[in-house]
Amino acid sequence: MSVLSLRRTRAAAAIAITALVGVSLVACSSGSSSGTSSDTSTGSSAGGAAALDAALAKGGDLTYWTWTPSAKAQVDAFEKVYPNVTVNLVNTGGAGDNNLKLQNAIKAGTGAPDVVQIEYQSLLQFVLPGDVLDLTQYGFDSLKDLYTPGPWGAVTSGGIWGLPQDSGPMAMFYNKTDFDKYGLTVPTTWDEYIAAAKKLHAADPTKFIANDTGDAGFTTSMIWQAGGRPFVSDGSAVTVNLQDSGSKKWADMWNQLNEPGLLDSVPGWTDQWFKALSDGSIATLVTGAWMPGVFEASAPDGSGQWRVAPIPTYDGTPVTAENGGSSEVVTKQSKSPELAAAFLRWLNSDPASIKVFLASGGFPATTADLSSSAFIDQESAYFGGQKINQVLVDASKTVAPGWQYMPWQSYANGIYGDTVGKSYLNHTDINEGLKAWQDENVTYGKDQGFTVKTN
Repeated sequence: MSVLSLRRTRAAAAIAITALVGVSLVACSSGSSSGTSSDTSTGSSAGGAAALDAALAKGGDLTYWTWTPSAKAQVDAFEKVYPNVTVNLVNTGGAGDNNLKLQNAIKAGTGAPDVVQIEYQSLLQFVLPGDVLDLTQYGFDSLKDLYTPGPWGAVTSGGIWGLPQDSGPMAMFYNKTDFDKYGLTVPTTWDEYIAAAKKLHAADPTKFIANDTGDAGFTTSMIWQAGGRPFVSDGSAVTVNLQDSGSKKWADMWNQLNEPGLLDSVPGWTDQWFKALSDGSIATLVTGAWMPGVFEASAPDGSGQWRVAPIPTYDGTPVTAENGGSSEVVTKQSKSPELAAAFLRWLNSDPASIKVFLASGGFPATTADLSSSAFIDQESAYFGGQKINQVLVDASKTVAPGWQYMPWQSYANGIYGDTVGKSYLNHTDINEGLKAWQDENVTYGKDQGFTVKTN
């Protein structure tokens, strides 16, 4: 689960990507779209699933880096089934710190874990230089049907680079207490959402429909939902067009909240933000399906007040996007790649592991769980007894296809505040901020040796 770290992309981690992205062009220019192959896997020969079973029987030690709350319970469950294997668990704290540590280990040539959690948006940065193993050699192609298309597509580009951990189809979490008190109708379109924002703030100036001080992950997901496809990567050729029709559609809509000051300026993922979610100062939150566990853990006083509804759309036709989500991969540095792949196979495909993950509030990427009546019909006390997974599972079926990230997405997210962020600070046109963000990314990509176009 991506939880708190999802919105905490750190500039330091983004800057560290510069060297990594530069190296990636070596892989791109070598004529291999995958960046690595089975015959270059460290200490490994392609043995398929049988080799993984043998590695589990033989046993050994592994190191696993992650920040998911369910990790310890999952590792404990794994070691009970496979007592010959010891998994050294390292909590990296969040995506930003995790990526920075991993990049430093890659640069040093030593110190990387065997298995590591990587967000979908950051995976390409490690695939292109050949720093993670292609798991096709271990028969992972047979696991395809276990997962929904979006998460599976996020880990399979010219190879199988990991297994999906979770998914984050977007929905709208709303404070029913606020909506009832101020006579608000749950919006189904963005026009209705804007009208609700105006009505709420006019009735009580301390209340806001949402908070947003400028968040790269939220912006890209909202552009995705609006039909934008601003990033297209094909090896060393990258298109960056943050002025496409979907980008403009979202910016023009969100400007109606940003420019008149209808968005709360409290920074996300702070104590103040969680307090605002608890007391209803913020009336809605549009985010990924992994959010319920965060509400329960970090905004407990909001229990009973919140509900979940589909994300508003532009014309009433159901469509959403992904926001967040992670995979686990096997690193090129692993001295026990078959054992690492076997652990990863269990971690993200075995029903016993996934059961532990779901118990911590995770939202699955596995089709079996998304179609399970036990999961779908589970009532949430926090959300007033609502069967919230019915809404969230429906959202997973309406994720718009065709989205891509840039090879340097974490760097791009790190400079977002210096470009689009100014539009929020000054309550000015977000389109202008997107243009500035585009210009910075075009320059950066070209400096790293990519061929970058804007249309």
